Amino acid sequence: MIPARLIQRKRSGETLSGSDIERFFGGYLVGEVADYQMSAFLMAVYFNGLAAGELDALVGVMLGSGATLDLSALPEPKVDKHSTGGVGDKVSLPLAPLAAELGVRVPMMSGRGLGHTGGTLDKLEAIPGFRTDLPLSRFVEVLDECGCAMTGQTAEIAPLDRRLYDLRNATGTVESLPLIASSIMSKKLAEGLTALVLDVKVGEGAFLPEEGSALDLARTMVAIGEARGVRTVALLTAMDRPLGRALGNALEVRESLDCLRGGGPADLRELTLALAAEMAVRGGAQKSLQEARERATSALDDGRALERFARMVRAQGGDVAVIERPERLPRAEVVVECRAPRSGVVEAVVPRALGWGVVELGGGRRALGDAVHPGVGFVLRVAPGDRVEDGDVLGEVHARSAGDAERGREILSGAVAMGEGPARLRPLVSHRVTQAGVEAL
Repeated sequence: MIPARLIQRKRSGETLSGSDIERFFGGYLVGEVADYQMSAFLMAVYFNGLAAGELDALVGVMLGSGATLDLSALPEPKVDKHSTGGVGDKVSLPLAPLAAELGVRVPMMSGRGLGHTGGTLDKLEAIPGFRTDLPLSRFVEVLDECGCAMTGQTAEIAPLDRRLYDLRNATGTVESLPLIASSIMSKKLAEGLTALVLDVKVGEGAFLPEEGSALDLARTMVAIGEARGVRTVALLTAMDRPLGRALGNALEVRESLDCLRGGGPADLRELTLALAAEMAVRGGAQKSLQEARERATSALDDGRALERFARMVRAQGGDVAVIERPERLPRAEVVVECRAPRSGVVEAVVPRALGWGVVELGGGRRALGDAVHPGVGFVLRVAPGDRVEDGDVLGEVHARSAGDAERGREILSGAVAMGEGPARLRPLVSHRVTQAGVEAL
């Protein structure tokens, strides 16, 4: 194999054979392909895509590069959820314990921030002591004890994806349909799942902003999962505005706890309930979406899901006291308000600008190895469609310094678009994609 030749062929739009894909990516694992060569190949894929055979080969080599979890000793269905990433997307935190209350086991392996979107692991690590680096043996023990466990991708699971994930984030190749699909599905197929629910974001703040591309991604991932015996469904959900009001790791943990107490923003609660119902039904633990939703609503409102979350936090070394005393979570040194410069209607809250704003404040990574400050971010006080008067508070900036806070004000002010007309928003959940096809909701 000559890496440069394969890069040239892919750059020119050729379709490579499955064995070509296996040799190139396998060579990367053993050092025969350098980071700079893989970066060039990923950029070629970004522009030219992958054919079905190429994608199947890539998923196979990524999955085969590591171990597969054996969860057969646990009798309940094993079901996970994966989001393609958004701004303010903290759903995994309330969802995992809630779905476990509905009768499924939730072995959730999550990632870190990617591009302008936050990562579940970074949010969980805002809880003092919480371990996201569990060995697989301990991960399975927590799953058995608590019904849910949340950890990072271990060295044993799809190690090829682990390396590509970081490289994509650093080289501007995140927003590629085949790279997204192969990354997600290689990890999920390694979890030993009965079923999988995919939350495919669409809108300005998503990696794939256009509905057509998001549907293509959903169909691709559903097909990959079903072909390997995992019952898979995808929901298209809105990312034309941030999800919830809190943006930033510790701030999003607080909002997740509000949701687990039966409160929190309406959109966060609604999406959590919808995904929990899909997980329970797809896994076979509940008969209908309506029944599953009713049970999920009860588990949120009566505190059972919160209690299960506390058990998981304790089992993974976290400070359980933050659940009753969220002020123990990391906090920013400076908190300032951002006020409306004039009266009008909030026509849009631009999620991508705010996502990059969190990164700029120190709540995400600009380069590999960057430290993350868990306390910084934004708390929105307005949503699209709200009427505001001159001087009303648009939101809060949580920053490390006065200079950062002033920059955060500029970012927040620029992300809130004011006008006189009504806001035009996507439905929170617009489509369901299964092996049978696409259903508009």
